[in-house]
Amino acid sequence: MKKLIVINGTMGIGKTTTCQALNKRLSRSVMLDGDWCWHMDPFIVNDETKDMVEGNIVHLINSYLACSHLDHIVFCWVIPYEKILDSLRARLIGDYELYFITLMSSEDALKSRLEKDVKVGKRSSDIIKRSIERLGLYENMSSTKIDVSQMSTDEIVYHIIKLVK
Repeated sequence: MKKLIVINGTMGIGKTTTCQALNKRLSRSVMLDGDWCWHMDPFIVNDETKDMVEGNIVHLINSYLACSHLDHIVFCWVIPYEKILDSLRARLIGDYELYFITLMSSEDALKSRLEKDVKVGKRSSDIIKRSIERLGLYENMSSTKIDVSQMSTDEIVYHIIKLVK
């Protein structure tokens, strides 16, 4: 059975880096990032664009679920409310095992990661406050939590592979 591995967490926690490394380690896998569906200019968040983005995500995941050459679909996205994942899942077609994993960290570790991104121009400085404020949204989700505060990407990937094998 296919495995849909959904990695969520606040901005800058390491989702994309983790999923890229995980995709390389898993056999017959694909990596998708929900942020790809938001790369529009101007960046507009309203009911219409939210519906469009979620529809595009569902279409992509369903396409990969239907592909006989893949066993693992690795999907990362900032999913601050479980009802967003529930909405996506309600429209997915086919048999799959879901692994819903949340990357968590201490405020200090998250701030340190984000400060590095800001320093190299990858992110604007306002992301630090916004991301830290969102940390609490993930605490009560019915997901497997991994505290990545003191973990390397390889350690996180090893932990996730143990969960899904």
